[in-house]
Amino acid sequence: MLNQTVLVGRLVNDPELFETESGRKITRVTLAVPRTYKNSHGEYDTDFIGCKLWQGVAESTTEYCKKGDLVGVKGRLQTSRYETEDGMRYITEVIAEKVTFLSSKAKA
Repeated sequence: MLNQTVLVGRLVNDPELFETESGRKITRVTLAVPRTYKNSHGEYDTDFIGCKLWQGVAESTTEYCKKGDLVGVKGRLQTSRYETEDGMRYITEVIAEKVTFLSSKAKA
């Protein structure tokens, strides 16, 4: 069986590094990934995909990337669930194994 995904998109916000209670580094980013086809209005829709980055990947992405930068993410999909007053909720996100910095929107 295989659970692997590769995405290329722009960071929606600046990555922010956090530390868990056990001392592991983590950051969550959202990638804006345009679809390859136009909708009924002749426009390209965009998907906003949440990604979780751990340890060294989280640290380097936080250090070198900013909002608007183009990155590639290779990882796996993970679904988690939690209960609210309204019932069970599910979240699907990408757990990043590798992040490739492709380009920056920063002006030289």
